Amino acid sequence: MKTINKLTVFLIMAVALVGAFASCKKDDLSNGGKPRINYVRVTTPTSADSLLVGAGQGQLIAIIGENLGGAKSMWFNNQPASLNPTYITNTSILVAVPTPIPTEINNKLKIYFENGDSLLYDFEVQIAKPRLNNMLSEYVNTGDVATIRGDFFYAPLTVTFTGGAVGELVSVEDKTLRVRVPAGAQPGSITVKTNFGETKSDFWFRDNRNIFLSSDPYTGWWNSSYVIAPASVGPSDPATISGNYIRFKKPIGAWSWNELAGGPASAMGAISKSVPDAAILKPEDYNLKFEVNTIKPYSANMLKINVGLQAEDNDAYQWKPPYDTKGQWQTVVIPFEEIVASYKVKPTVNPNGYWTRLLFHGPGDLDADISLDNFRVVPKVSK
Repeated sequence: MKTINKLTVFLIMAVALVGAFASCKKDDLSNGGKPRINYVRVTTPTSADSLLVGAGQGQLIAIIGENLGGAKSMWFNNQPASLNPTYITNTSILVAVPTPIPTEINNKLKIYFENGDSLLYDFEVQIAKPRLNNMLSEYVNTGDVATIRGDFFYAPLTVTFTGGAVGELVSVEDKTLRVRVPAGAQPGSITVKTNFGETKSDFWFRDNRNIFLSSDPYTGWWNSSYVIAPASVGPSDPATISGNYIRFKKPIGAWSWNELAGGPASAMGAISKSVPDAAILKPEDYNLKFEVNTIKPYSANMLKINVGLQAEDNDAYQWKPPYDTKGQWQTVVIPFEEIVASYKVKPTVNPNGYWTRLLFHGPGDLDADISLDNFRVVPKVSK
């Protein structure tokens, strides 16, 4: 009985080996034994039927074909891919698209094989166009250097300001672009263009939309003495970036009451009507922005900001420390829905204008030297 069982097992194994050999011979003979790519697809099992004609940098792809087992190297444009023998079979190759930027673009992938064969296949490496997140400061004077933050800043590139003026590139890194502001740069979006596309910013350079507090000219109830005009800027003052600005420079104690600017609509004038109705109705679509310059660190106390209200809210919105620009102008961006969520009474549309106030009132003594300008409520996305 044992002998019969052994014989049965032997026969089964023999049949299996013959089948496997026949299968291998069949594979070897497909397409005359020549390598061929049938298609490229994603590697996610649930999306295996999603075929690709291109892929982004670093994306893992599956190359499906015939007689691929002898692959020894692969190139996308003029960049080599990293091949792992574990992921190479006769019918498939798993490989990640190279992340370095190609210097020559032919939208081809090429595979070299151990027997000297090679295979060329149409495939596009989809390199991302520039992404523009924000500016270190949206207000920069002509001739000074503006810093744009984002991604995919691949040289060569150009930076064009609204009005058509092109900036001089100072430095280009992967996530930071520095450009000298040209004469003729106008308020509006900035466009960055590379060999792989161009992007127009949602943020505005020198954004002059919907400004509800700027001191140009001064209006309101409190402290016109804090306003610095361009003609009065001295060697120890921050440079003016947009006409007048507010400079609050004095020691203050914890929980002391220090109003910087603002007042009711009747005292603020036409600027009190600058907050858009759409921002009151859909605050999630808007940001509060302003420029700040700290000669001394904003390290204690608290700045309370009222905007878009019918009357003051003594507890909101709380812009808390720390914040230190080290003597440079920077743009602060706060989602407007966070401002609205902090109020006891929610804003409602008022065609007659809104209450405005900047108030230092909070915990901790502060030796304050902080400058502020261009308070505005602007769309998050340009249309």
